[in-house]
Amino acid sequence: MPGGRLTQQERQQIALGLADGLAYAEIARRLDRPTSTVTREVMRNGGPTSYRAESAHRATERRTHRRRQAAPRDPAAPEQLHGRDAEAVREYEETFTAVLMGSGMPTMMSRVMACLTLTDTGSLTASELVQRLQVSPASISKAVAFLEEQGFVRRERDDRRRERYIVDDDIWYRSMVASARSTAQIVEIARKGVGVLGPDTPAATRLENVARFLDFVSESIARAAEQARDILHAKPATPQDDTAGTGAAQGQDG
Repeated sequence: MPGGRLTQQERQQIALGLADGLAYAEIARRLDRPTSTVTREVMRNGGPTSYRAESAHRATERRTHRRRQAAPRDPAAPEQLHGRDAEAVREYEETFTAVLMGSGMPTMMSRVMACLTLTDTGSLTASELVQRLQVSPASISKAVAFLEEQGFVRRERDDRRRERYIVDDDIWYRSMVASARSTAQIVEIARKGVGVLGPDTPAATRLENVARFLDFVSESIARAAEQARDILHAKPATPQDDTAGTGAAQGQDG
Protein backbone atom coordinates (compact mmCIF):
# COMPACT_ATOMS: atom_id res chain seq x y z
CA MET A 1 0.00 0.00 0.00
CA PRO A 2 1.53 3.34 -0.99
CA GLY A 3 2.35 5.81 1.74
CA GLY A 4 2.99 9.53 1.84
CA ARG A 5 0.81 12.36 0.64
CA LEU A 6 -1.67 12.06 -2.18
CA THR A 7 -0.37 12.98 -5.60
CA GLN A 8 -2.15 15.32 -7.99
CA GLN A 9 -3.04 12.34 -10.19
CA GLU A 10 -4.60 10.54 -7.22
CA ARG A 11 -6.65 13.62 -6.43
CA GLN A 12 -7.91 13.68 -9.99
CA GLN A 13 -8.93 10.03 -9.61
CA ILE A 14 -10.78 10.92 -6.41
CA ALA A 15 -12.63 13.71 -8.22
CA LEU A 16 -13.58 11.33 -11.04
CA GLY A 17 -14.75 8.73 -8.54
CA LEU A 18 -16.94 11.26 -6.76
CA ALA A 19 -18.39 12.38 -10.08
CA ASP A 20 -19.28 8.74 -10.82
CA GLY A 21 -21.00 8.41 -7.45
CA LEU A 22 -18.48 5.94 -6.01
CA ALA A 23 -18.25 5.41 -2.26
CA TYR A 24 -15.10 6.49 -0.43
CA ALA A 25 -14.20 2.85 0.22
CA GLU A 26 -14.34 2.01 -3.48
CA ILE A 27 -12.27 5.07 -4.45
CA ALA A 28 -9.73 4.11 -1.78
CA ARG A 29 -9.60 0.53 -3.05
CA ARG A 30 -8.84 1.73 -6.58
CA LEU A 31 -6.07 3.96 -5.25
CA ASP A 32 -4.78 1.28 -2.87
CA ARG A 33 -5.14 3.79 -0.05
CA PRO A 34 -6.91 3.62 3.35
CA THR A 35 -10.53 4.75 3.23
CA SER A 36 -9.74 7.26 6.00
CA THR A 37 -7.21 8.96 3.70
CA VAL A 38 -9.82 9.53 1.01
CA THR A 39 -12.46 10.60 3.54
CA ARG A 40 -10.14 13.15 5.13
CA GLU A 41 -9.00 14.45 1.74
CA VAL A 42 -12.56 15.01 0.50
CA MET A 43 -14.03 16.45 3.69
CA ARG A 44 -11.23 18.95 4.26
CA ASN A 45 -11.50 20.19 0.66
CA GLY A 46 -15.14 21.08 0.18
CA GLY A 47 -16.93 17.77 0.66
CA PRO A 48 -18.20 15.31 -1.97
CA THR A 49 -20.22 17.89 -3.93
CA SER A 50 -17.56 20.61 -4.05
CA TYR A 51 -14.30 18.67 -4.21
CA ARG A 52 -11.94 19.84 -6.99
CA ALA A 53 -8.62 18.10 -7.56
CA GLU A 54 -6.66 21.20 -8.59
CA SER A 55 -7.84 23.40 -5.72
CA ALA A 56 -7.34 20.54 -3.23
CA HIS A 57 -3.77 20.04 -4.44
CA ARG A 58 -2.98 23.76 -4.17
CA ALA A 59 -4.53 23.94 -0.71
CA THR A 60 -2.38 21.02 0.45
CA GLU A 61 0.76 22.67 -0.92
CA ARG A 62 -0.12 25.88 0.93
CA ARG A 63 -0.66 23.99 4.20
CA THR A 64 2.63 22.14 3.78
CA HIS A 65 4.44 25.40 3.10
CA ARG A 66 2.94 27.02 6.20
CA ARG A 67 3.96 24.07 8.35
CA ARG A 68 7.53 24.27 7.13
CA GLN A 69 7.68 27.99 7.89
CA ALA A 70 5.97 27.72 11.26
CA ALA A 71 7.93 27.28 14.44
CA PRO A 72 8.05 23.76 15.86
CA ARG A 73 5.15 22.78 18.10
CA ASP A 74 5.60 24.15 21.61
CA PRO A 75 7.79 21.74 23.58
CA ALA A 76 5.49 22.31 26.55
CA ALA A 77 2.67 20.62 24.65
CA PRO A 78 1.76 17.29 26.27
CA GLU A 79 3.39 14.19 24.86
CA GLN A 80 1.22 11.38 23.54
CA LEU A 81 0.16 9.06 26.34
CA HIS A 82 -0.66 5.35 26.41
CA GLY A 83 1.91 4.54 23.71
CA ARG A 84 -0.06 6.32 21.01
CA ASP A 85 1.45 7.07 17.61
CA ALA A 86 1.64 10.88 17.49
CA GLU A 87 1.34 11.03 13.70
CA ALA A 88 -1.64 8.67 13.69
CA VAL A 89 -3.35 10.80 16.35
CA ARG A 90 -2.70 13.97 14.33
CA GLU A 91 -4.12 12.41 11.17
CA TYR A 92 -7.15 11.09 13.04
CA GLU A 93 -7.80 14.55 14.49
CA GLU A 94 -7.74 15.96 10.97
CA THR A 95 -10.20 13.29 9.83
CA PHE A 96 -12.48 13.94 12.81
CA THR A 97 -12.35 17.67 12.09
CA ALA A 98 -13.13 17.12 8.42
CA VAL A 99 -16.18 14.99 9.21
CA LEU A 100 -17.50 17.65 11.61
CA MET A 101 -17.04 20.23 8.85
CA GLY A 102 -18.89 17.96 6.45
CA SER A 103 -21.83 17.88 8.87
CA GLY A 104 -22.11 21.66 8.57
CA MET A 105 -20.00 22.86 11.51
CA PRO A 106 -17.71 25.81 10.60
CA THR A 107 -13.99 25.14 10.28
CA MET A 108 -12.65 26.70 13.49
CA MET A 109 -15.53 25.34 15.54
CA SER A 110 -14.79 21.88 14.14
CA ARG A 111 -11.11 22.18 15.03
CA VAL A 112 -11.87 23.22 18.61
CA MET A 113 -14.51 20.51 19.01
CA ALA A 114 -12.16 17.82 17.71
CA CYS A 115 -9.31 19.04 19.92
CA LEU A 116 -11.46 18.98 23.06
CA THR A 117 -13.07 15.64 22.25
CA LEU A 118 -9.76 13.87 21.66
CA THR A 119 -8.16 15.20 24.85
CA ASP A 120 -8.13 12.62 27.65
CA THR A 121 -9.14 15.21 30.23
CA GLY A 122 -12.01 16.44 28.05
CA SER A 123 -11.17 20.01 29.01
CA LEU A 124 -8.76 22.75 27.99
CA THR A 125 -8.28 26.43 28.73
CA ALA A 126 -8.34 29.11 26.05
CA SER A 127 -4.56 29.44 26.20
CA GLU A 128 -4.11 25.68 25.81
CA LEU A 129 -6.38 25.68 22.76
CA VAL A 130 -4.44 28.61 21.29
CA GLN A 131 -1.20 26.70 21.83
CA ARG A 132 -2.46 23.43 20.37
CA LEU A 133 -4.24 24.88 17.34
CA GLN A 134 -1.83 27.78 16.69
CA VAL A 135 -4.62 30.33 16.24
CA SER A 136 -5.54 33.63 17.85
CA PRO A 137 -7.39 33.92 21.20
CA ALA A 138 -10.19 35.74 19.34
CA SER A 139 -10.69 32.72 17.08
CA ILE A 140 -10.93 30.42 20.09
CA SER A 141 -13.38 32.75 21.85
CA LYS A 142 -15.66 32.90 18.81
CA ALA A 143 -15.53 29.14 18.28
CA VAL A 144 -16.28 28.34 21.92
CA ALA A 145 -19.22 30.79 21.96
CA PHE A 146 -20.71 28.99 18.95
CA LEU A 147 -20.14 25.52 20.43
CA GLU A 148 -21.60 26.58 23.77
CA GLU A 149 -24.71 27.96 22.07
CA GLN A 150 -25.14 24.62 20.28
CA GLY A 151 -24.78 22.69 23.53
CA PHE A 152 -21.46 21.07 22.60
CA VAL A 153 -19.29 22.54 25.37
CA ARG A 154 -19.71 24.02 28.82
CA ARG A 155 -17.54 26.34 30.89
CA GLU A 156 -16.32 26.15 34.45
CA ARG A 157 -13.49 27.65 36.48
CA ASP A 158 -10.70 25.51 37.86
CA ASP A 159 -8.79 25.88 41.13
CA ARG A 160 -6.65 28.62 39.59
CA ARG A 161 -9.73 30.58 38.51
CA ARG A 162 -9.02 29.84 34.86
CA GLU A 163 -11.99 29.26 32.62
CA ARG A 164 -11.98 25.77 31.17
CA TYR A 165 -14.00 24.52 28.22
CA ILE A 166 -15.34 21.03 28.76
CA VAL A 167 -16.85 18.20 26.75
CA ASP A 168 -18.33 15.23 28.60
CA ASP A 169 -20.70 12.30 28.17
CA ASP A 170 -23.68 14.65 27.96
CA ILE A 171 -22.47 16.82 25.08
CA TRP A 172 -24.38 15.02 22.34
CA TYR A 173 -27.48 14.83 24.53
CA ARG A 174 -27.36 18.58 25.13
CA SER A 175 -26.76 19.21 21.44
CA MET A 176 -29.75 17.07 20.48
CA VAL A 177 -31.95 18.92 22.97
CA ALA A 178 -30.75 22.27 21.61
CA SER A 179 -31.50 21.07 18.07
CA ALA A 180 -34.99 19.95 19.13
CA ARG A 181 -35.63 23.39 20.65
CA SER A 182 -34.54 25.11 17.43
CA THR A 183 -36.80 22.82 15.42
CA ALA A 184 -39.69 23.59 17.77
CA GLN A 185 -39.25 27.29 16.98
CA ILE A 186 -39.58 26.52 13.26
CA VAL A 187 -42.75 24.55 14.01
CA GLU A 188 -44.18 27.51 15.93
CA ILE A 189 -43.42 30.05 13.22
CA ALA A 190 -44.77 27.72 10.51
CA ARG A 191 -48.09 27.40 12.33
CA LYS A 192 -48.28 31.17 12.73
CA GLY A 193 -47.87 31.39 8.96
CA VAL A 194 -50.94 29.23 8.45
CA GLY A 195 -53.06 31.93 10.07
CA VAL A 196 -51.38 34.72 8.14
CA LEU A 197 -51.70 33.06 4.73
CA GLY A 198 -55.23 31.83 5.33
CA PRO A 199 -56.50 28.30 5.97
CA ASP A 200 -56.98 25.97 3.01
CA THR A 201 -54.60 27.92 0.77
CA PRO A 202 -51.77 25.99 -0.89
CA ALA A 203 -49.07 27.92 0.97
CA ALA A 204 -50.80 27.45 4.33
CA THR A 205 -51.25 23.73 3.67
CA ARG A 206 -47.54 23.47 2.85
CA LEU A 207 -46.61 25.20 6.11
CA GLU A 208 -48.94 22.99 8.12
CA ASN A 209 -47.34 19.89 6.59
CA VAL A 210 -43.90 21.28 7.46
CA ALA A 211 -45.01 21.94 11.04
CA ARG A 212 -46.49 18.45 11.49
CA PHE A 213 -43.40 16.75 10.09
CA LEU A 214 -40.89 18.75 12.12
CA ASP A 215 -43.00 18.53 15.27
CA PHE A 216 -43.03 14.75 15.02
CA VAL A 217 -39.31 14.56 14.29
CA SER A 218 -38.25 16.95 17.08
CA GLU A 219 -40.38 15.17 19.67
CA SER A 220 -38.97 11.80 18.56
CA ILE A 221 -35.38 13.10 18.77
CA ALA A 222 -35.91 14.60 22.23
CA ARG A 223 -37.56 11.41 23.51
CA ALA A 224 -34.83 9.19 22.03
CA ALA A 225 -32.11 11.42 23.52
CA GLU A 226 -33.67 11.16 26.98
CA GLN A 227 -33.97 7.37 26.71
CA ALA A 228 -30.41 6.99 25.41
CA ARG A 229 -28.97 9.09 28.23
CA ASP A 230 -30.92 7.14 30.87
CA ILE A 231 -29.76 3.81 29.46
CA LEU A 232 -26.19 4.54 28.38
CA HIS A 233 -25.15 6.87 31.20
CA ALA A 234 -26.88 5.10 34.08
CA LYS A 235 -24.45 4.49 36.91
CA PRO A 236 -24.40 0.91 38.24
CA ALA A 237 -25.22 0.44 41.88
CA THR A 238 -22.15 0.28 44.11
CA PRO A 239 -21.58 -2.49 46.66
CA GLN A 240 -22.07 0.09 49.41
CA ASP A 241 -25.48 0.95 47.99
CA ASP A 242 -26.45 -2.73 47.93
CA THR A 243 -25.25 -3.19 51.50
CA ALA A 244 -27.17 -0.14 52.66
CA GLY A 245 -30.28 -1.41 50.94
CA THR A 246 -29.90 -4.84 52.53
CA GLY A 247 -29.36 -3.37 55.95
CA ALA A 248 -32.42 -1.19 55.63
CA ALA A 249 -34.49 -4.18 54.55
CA GLN A 250 -33.22 -6.23 57.50
CA GLY A 251 -34.04 -3.39 59.84
CA GLN A 252 -37.58 -3.28 58.52
CA ASP A 253 -37.92 -7.04 58.89
CA GLY A 254 -36.68 -6.84 62.46
